[in-house]
Order: sequence, then structure tokens, then C-alpha cells
Amino acid sequence: MQKRTLGTLTVSALGLGCMGMSEFYGPGDEAESVATIHAALDRGCTFLDTADMYGPFTNEELVGRAIAGRRDEVVLATKFGNERRPDGTGVGVNGRPDYVRQCCDASLERLGVEVIDLYYQHRVDPKTPVEDTWGAMKELVEAGKVRHLGISEAVPATIRRAHQVHPITALQTEWSLWSRDPEDELLPTVRELGIGFVPYSPLGRGFLTGQFRTPEDIPEGDFRRNNPRFQGENFSRNLKLVERVQQLASDKGCTSAQLALAWLLHQGDDIAPIPGTKRLARLEENLGAVDVSLSAEDLFRLDELAPVGATAGDRYPDMSTVNR
Repeated sequence: MQKRTLGTLTVSALGLGCMGMSEFYGPGDEAESVATIHAALDRGCTFLDTADMYGPFTNEELVGRAIAGRRDEVVLATKFGNERRPDGTGVGVNGRPDYVRQCCDASLERLGVEVIDLYYQHRVDPKTPVEDTWGAMKELVEAGKVRHLGISEAVPATIRRAHQVHPITALQTEWSLWSRDPEDELLPTVRELGIGFVPYSPLGRGFLTGQFRTPEDIPEGDFRRNNPRFQGENFSRNLKLVERVQQLASDKGCTSAQLALAWLLHQGDDIAPIPGTKRLARLEENLGAVDVSLSAEDLFRLDELAPVGATAGDRYPDMSTVNR
């Protein structure tokens, strides 16, 4: 497995997003999820991503059980900021300093670890100055509870303000062949500041794999049924984009998922995508992306096939909690 550098943190070139093992993408199977994590570690995919709100809370516990006895192999990332009750009810975005400290202690306990390698502010709280949130996060580093700090879904001005309080190691934001907005302002900003980029949903929430041909292919209880990009005319338009990517992938002798991940990996050594899966077969497919070589002509063709702004629909039903 190749390595990438996020700020001063070295991680595997591909990480593993663990969210779907516990929620959002239909029912999970803990035994297969744990086996998937173990297989990832065995293959050198050691950058694991979770958050307290996944489950809620249960995904951190699952990851903690999976890495028990293998902690030294893992670069462990988790997040706080999207506050939920145990029954799953959303409370809102919370960046108050006391909440930051409370969340970190709870995550350490659920994960069964003494220190978190990368701790993200999951969403920016508009009611709390980011300087106050990051002051509390800096204290966690000073206390030895956290090694590196990150931020998710933040605009350039917010990134700069947080970075002045404590160096940001990584920005985590959606980026893929069908979510290319970060290329305009975010990517230049983080590169100027020496911050790494961790693209989440690098496979377009599974759409870029080609597994969905109609909206009815989405399982019941899967949150994608309410995602604007998976609905109505948006679905039809986006499917045409996927079909174009699939054709190039076929020409390259790889899957569309591998091509989409390879495209991100070719964007720079400061980028480490975290495709999520809860299945061994998908993990093996995703990891094959590191062996896909793209020429300048391939990259040019992908720019033509999936240009900035080509995707139809918003990334979320409610965009009010992102881009802050």
C-alpha cells in the first residue's frame, strides 16, 4: 500500500470509511464489518475513519472491537460536532468547548484507546466562534488525548481562522468525479497552508460504482432514497455521467470504482480518499485502485466526461449544515 502525507501525518493512500457498517446504508453485519476492517489492515489500508454520530455511538464501539490488539497498526480518525441523542434524534451542530472535551473523552472510551490520531470537527457550529472550538481542541492535543486535528466541510475563511489557533492536519470534505466543487477554492487554500485533503464519498455514495441503474435499486431504509442526486430527473442525468466513466474504465481494464479512486489518487500526494464499505468484496475492489495508472490523456478524458458542475442535484437534502 502506498503512503500519503496529510500535514505531518503519514497515512495509507486509501483509507476505510466505517460509517456504513452501522447506519445510513441499510442493515449491517458486524461479523463481516469486523472481517472487512481486519482485511483492510492486513492489506496495509490502516487509515480508519469513524465518528461519534454514526450509529449513533455504535460505530466507534464496533471499530474499537475490531482494532483491539492491533492498535499500533492503525491511524485512527474520529469526529465530533453533529450532536445526536442515543435514539438517533438529531440535536444540531455543537462546537462549544465543554462539548468538545466531553465528546473526546466519550470517544476514547468507546474506541478503547488512549489517544486519537486525528480528531475532526465534523461540522462548524455557526453559534460558536471557531476559535473557541479549536482552543478546546488544542487543549486535547496538549493533554495527550489527540495527536492531530482536522476539520470537515469548512469554507476557506473558517479553515484559515482555525489554522491560526492550531495547525490543521487534514480537511475532510466530499470530493469525487461527481463532486468537484473543492477544486475551485478549497484545494488551493489547504495546499497553501500545508493541510492534507481527505475526500469522503469518493465513489459518489456508491453511484460511481454503477450498482444503481434505477432509484428502486436503492434498499429500503437507505438514506440515499432521500438524497437529491438519487431522485427523479437528477438520477437519470447522473446515470449518464456514470455510464461515460464506465466506458473509460472498461477501456482501462478496471472497474468504474477503481477508476474514480485512481483519479483522486492522481490529484496529489497530499490526498487520501476514504471509500466506505462493509463488504470484503468491495474492499478488495477498492484497494485495486492503487494499481491503476492514469496517463495525462486519461485525466484529460475524465475532465471531459465528468467536468466540474456536471452532476445534477445537491449533495444533501439540507445543505444548511455544510459550507461554513
